[in-house]
Amino acid sequence: MQHTHSARTSAAGTPRPRSVVVAGNGMVGERFLAELARTRLLDRIHLVVIGEEPVPAYDRVHLSARVEGATVEDLSMADPAIRQHPNVTEHLGRRVDAIDRSNRTVVLDDGATVAYDDLVLATGSRPFVPPIPGHDLPGCHVYRTIGDLDGIVTDASDASRGVVIGGGLLGLEAANALRLLGLDVQVIEFAPRLMPRQLDQLASDALRSRVEELGLTVRTDTATAALCPGDDGRVARLEFTDGSVVDADIVVFSAGIRARDELARDAGLDVGERGGVAVGPSLTSSDPHVHAIGECASVDGMVYGLVGPGYTMARVLAERLAGGEVTFDGADLSTQLKLLGVDVASFGDAMGTTDGARAVVYDDPITQIYRKLVISRDGTTLLGGILVGDASGHDRLLRLVLSGRPVDAPFAALAAPTVEDAGAVAGELHDDDLVCTCNNVTKGQVCAAVTEQGCRTLPALTAATNAGTGCGSCTALCKRILDTEMAAAGLEVDTSLCPHFPQTRQELYEIVRVKGHRTFDELLADVGRGSGCATCKPTIASILATITNEYVLEPQHAPLQDTNDRFLANIQKDGTYSVVPRVPGGEITPDKLMVIAEVAKEFDLYTKITGGQRIDLLGARLEQLPAIWRRLVDAGFESGHAYGKALRTVKSCVGRTWCRYGVQDSTTLAIDLEERYRGLRSPHKIKMAVSGCSRECAEAQGKDVGVIATENGWNLYVAGNGGMKPQHAVLLATDLSTEDLARAIDRFLAYYVRTADRLERTATWLNRIEGGIEHVRAVVIDDSLGLADELEAQMAHHVATHACEWKATLSDPERLAMFTSYVDDDRPDASLVHVRERGQKRPATDEERRTLPLLDLGAMR
Repeated sequence: MQHTHSARTSAAGTPRPRSVVVAGNGMVGERFLAELARTRLLDRIHLVVIGEEPVPAYDRVHLSARVEGATVEDLSMADPAIRQHPNVTEHLGRRVDAIDRSNRTVVLDDGATVAYDDLVLATGSRPFVPPIPGHDLPGCHVYRTIGDLDGIVTDASDASRGVVIGGGLLGLEAANALRLLGLDVQVIEFAPRLMPRQLDQLASDALRSRVEELGLTVRTDTATAALCPGDDGRVARLEFTDGSVVDADIVVFSAGIRARDELARDAGLDVGERGGVAVGPSLTSSDPHVHAIGECASVDGMVYGLVGPGYTMARVLAERLAGGEVTFDGADLSTQLKLLGVDVASFGDAMGTTDGARAVVYDDPITQIYRKLVISRDGTTLLGGILVGDASGHDRLLRLVLSGRPVDAPFAALAAPTVEDAGAVAGELHDDDLVCTCNNVTKGQVCAAVTEQGCRTLPALTAATNAGTGCGSCTALCKRILDTEMAAAGLEVDTSLCPHFPQTRQELYEIVRVKGHRTFDELLADVGRGSGCATCKPTIASILATITNEYVLEPQHAPLQDTNDRFLANIQKDGTYSVVPRVPGGEITPDKLMVIAEVAKEFDLYTKITGGQRIDLLGARLEQLPAIWRRLVDAGFESGHAYGKALRTVKSCVGRTWCRYGVQDSTTLAIDLEERYRGLRSPHKIKMAVSGCSRECAEAQGKDVGVIATENGWNLYVAGNGGMKPQHAVLLATDLSTEDLARAIDRFLAYYVRTADRLERTATWLNRIEGGIEHVRAVVIDDSLGLADELEAQMAHHVATHACEWKATLSDPERLAMFTSYVDDDRPDASLVHVRERGQKRPATDEERRTLPLLDLGAMR
């Protein structure tokens, strides 16, 4: 169905720009704005955005991060450039109450009207609350918005027991939020298994085991009969249909969603049989001027409850409003995410409903890893799969499903935990295979952008194709395809570090090591040109620090450092710095805790426990850093290198010393490892962990280097990481003695810092290098390159020459003189403003800067 252009005129008789009104500013609504900007339609229309919440779009999928300290700004998905566009008008905290189709206007909650030529309904969905007696008692919540979560947080301050009704994706995310708030949590699921739409019984069992190890209780196949109040009228108990009861202070409903289609119903638009604004592949409703996208849309009778299809709808509708003819022909419903720290993925025909489908299953009850691949009757084609505990290779498997082509590799090998080799994947893809599933970009389109449109860099490629602008997980693959196509066309693939050094980081590392350069200027004079830039200077500084281990603020090195390394602290969004003293293995005495508390109190620092078992002191002004570190160094603390591309922390459990399940002394090993590798400069930050048994409480398999105790010694895992694209670590060696373990880690880290690219984590490095983990194992364990002695000597030099950077700084008056906010004035930076929240200071928001009384900086030291 074609859209209709505006024929309206202004009072002066001149044509008005076409008016597009978007009702709803959730994740899909925000993506629609981005798509309008991408198609440049935004430059030709008047866009009105109306959102019910007082803040712009934010990441609902990771809402529980707010409990861990994420601010509204951290979760925000709003693009300031769109808000500042002269054609955009935004109404936040306002609600559309009605649609007047005859006059083509919407009526807002204050009675105001807004005219439209095209109305886009992106109102999303609302949580479904089953009509159980007592569901509306005080203490009962839903989990959908920041406001919902803030209400839960408020109630949790006086609670100890929480119940989540619903064991699906959002239910487990809500359970994680309650767990992070310190509550004892029970998850109640009506179906026989967790995530019943995505997981089969064995996968649910694996997930359940991992969830219960975190201290949560799971009840499946359980129906709630009633919620009962206590003496104070608040919810106090749940009664189930089997007669059992559970006490609770908070109940969170997460039992599904319902499309928000009331505006369409009231306006007489068609709606789907199961709810949702009825639209076809054009995403236009029964009124040609009204469209619907996301969870409020029923596309040919189907409501998509995932954000991925919503993003595709946003792209399709924007292109149609811009004059295109593209249609929404369904979307990939695969799911991949981390629930309560557990990798979970479900894709394609995960349940094996295809006639004659068979399955290849990898089920390890010890590590609680479950991977099932659903295969066609003839055993040639991958139809779908489920991954729990290890989702490595998900992107590769999903592409095989979407291609529908026969698979050459053995399915048993694909089912086993592995690491996706982006280079190999690039080579095996066909032109019609999807590279970017967010934007439906095929390998053929990417190749055409290189060969026909002349794209020579990754930014140019993504701008031309839109690949990589969604979740970003395909970026590495796009780069591989770009390099491969350029090489095949006889074009030079640019691997230079920057315009001043035509070499790669690895080549520069070898030049410095072999020729013995000690300064940036020596290296520049030898193999570089020009004067250097913000890319090469900190990279060379890191290489020099790794090889020489010299003090990074020596006069010849200090100008090379980025802001964090230059001031030995991690700069924050408001311009203050964080202070993170090293706490090896997470073990700390009460006396040292009191020193940290005294420093935090004296300097009024926001204090938070980090995920790496350290204490982060935030809000320090630049000129305060020396005095803060003087107190800490005098008490025996060292720099924790939270500011550097270096070893951050070695997390550990209490091990066999205290834990009845521990089989080795994980704490002592973690302390030894942290003290061995502290200060090691590397291409990117390094995180490590040691678990005292296979229960894995230290989450070692999510670290660059992870160690897990066995009855016979230690298992060594490498190249894991969390972050935007989590990756499970890979087992490198088993049952090592403590001495052999240290030797293997020495070699692994030395080999990584020698061969990795700039800002390349161990996981990305392992995915990139030819031969993957087998090559690394041959080098590190079998010494296939004859480098073992050299790598060990390199690490021995680091250990022997390590010195605390802050201790060295405090003894150097010239270095201390750097720590002032102004060159000619020692007063504090007057632009820093803070407010109090939960008893501590935090940076003021822009609104608070205008309206609230602020803390008096002059009253602080």
